[in-house]
Amino acid sequence: MIGRLKACIGQRNPLRLAYHAGKSLIAALCYGFPARRITVISVTGTDGKTTTTSMIAHILRASGLKVGIASTAFFDDGTGLKENPSHLTSISPFVLQKLLRQMLNNKCTHAVLECSSHGLVQHRLDWTFPRVAAITNTALEHLDYHGTMEQYRKDKGILFRMLKGKGTKILNICDETYSTYSGIPSDKTIVWSPTQQTHETTLWLSDIHSTATSTEATVHFAQSQIAHSTSSGQANRKSQIVTHDLHLNIPGAYNLENALCAISSSLALGIDIQQSIDALRTFSGIPGRLEPIDEGQPFSVFVDFAVSPQSYEKTLETLRSIVGESGRVIVMCSSCGNRMREKRPEIGRICSKLADMVIATEDETYSEDPHAVLEEVWAGVDQDICKAHKIFDRREAIAFALKTAKPGDAVVFCGMGPFSTMTKLEGRIEWDERKIVREELKKLGYTIIPNAL
Repeated sequence: MIGRLKACIGQRNPLRLAYHAGKSLIAALCYGFPARRITVISVTGTDGKTTTTSMIAHILRASGLKVGIASTAFFDDGTGLKENPSHLTSISPFVLQKLLRQMLNNKCTHAVLECSSHGLVQHRLDWTFPRVAAITNTALEHLDYHGTMEQYRKDKGILFRMLKGKGTKILNICDETYSTYSGIPSDKTIVWSPTQQTHETTLWLSDIHSTATSTEATVHFAQSQIAHSTSSGQANRKSQIVTHDLHLNIPGAYNLENALCAISSSLALGIDIQQSIDALRTFSGIPGRLEPIDEGQPFSVFVDFAVSPQSYEKTLETLRSIVGESGRVIVMCSSCGNRMREKRPEIGRICSKLADMVIATEDETYSEDPHAVLEEVWAGVDQDICKAHKIFDRREAIAFALKTAKPGDAVVFCGMGPFSTMTKLEGRIEWDERKIVREELKKLGYTIIPNAL
């Protein structure tokens, strides 16, 4: 009955949103408002949320704090990482409040939450009382729900209004949201930038270098340049600039941006920048985010969770820098069902522009026709500028890509990342892409030979 009623009411209808708000209040009541007794750091953005939340948690743990985490990929209630079985960032408020209660029961003092725009609009994150609110970036995504980029960015701004004039905002000055979010009241604002130094910027990067296994840069820190709210909205900006060397043992220059957002968030909690940088030296990445797969093959293989056009772009640009002029970039691309249709041909277009070979395949379907979704991705592939193949069966596509790869190439399998299941029309099936890629490599005769003792 409730399901039929919801289907008749628009996603953003006030009645439907009131229903969501009521659920969140009941959930918080059931679990005793656990977020009141834990320091919550919330991260939103289009890309990089999961990596950034993981980096923040890693820094806090290295500082001796006990930390819980809720993200698209996994949960940790203080007893260890577990896969998020829903594969969704916008988890039920009952799941979230229960998780926060478990964190509290397990003596966690801090919780790092990944926040989606859907979850913010639908009140799923109500009653989490964030002390720090951070954003990575915003780009084309979820317009099927938000309608326009203006509304999408406005909806993400709900997170900063949840500070209720207190706490600390962590803002990206290079993102189009900056001018709007900087005006939302808070006790403090820390502003970071990938490359741009302005009189408002607290931290920024220079001298960026990236390899197949690591990334590094110089972090510039304008000491004392943390803005405090004033009646005029301005602050004294005179600061001494200090530099630090940042080294990450993971590929992808874009991860430096995630690191800078994480360092800024940790700074808001009183953790010294050098302490954060030292902690990130031991950060080994998270499963399924440009994760290397090595079975002794003479080419690079990665499994990645790229799902948005801009995440595909960042991933493929990283691989292009790895192979240089001597190797090819081979990408397996797709798009899941029940999500923004406009991005599907855009993914095909970006892949054909930045890769030498594009293999379009199936993805998680949910309730859509998987063949129709694949055709929309395929429609964007420009076969005049790349070699292109449409292979519906995902395992066949993986096998074909690996069989086609030559020494010096880089192959990336995008879309499923770290998940251990895949949702199809017939239901959920077991699917661990990393395991499957290893199996297919071994079929081709590749295997790592242990060093002799």
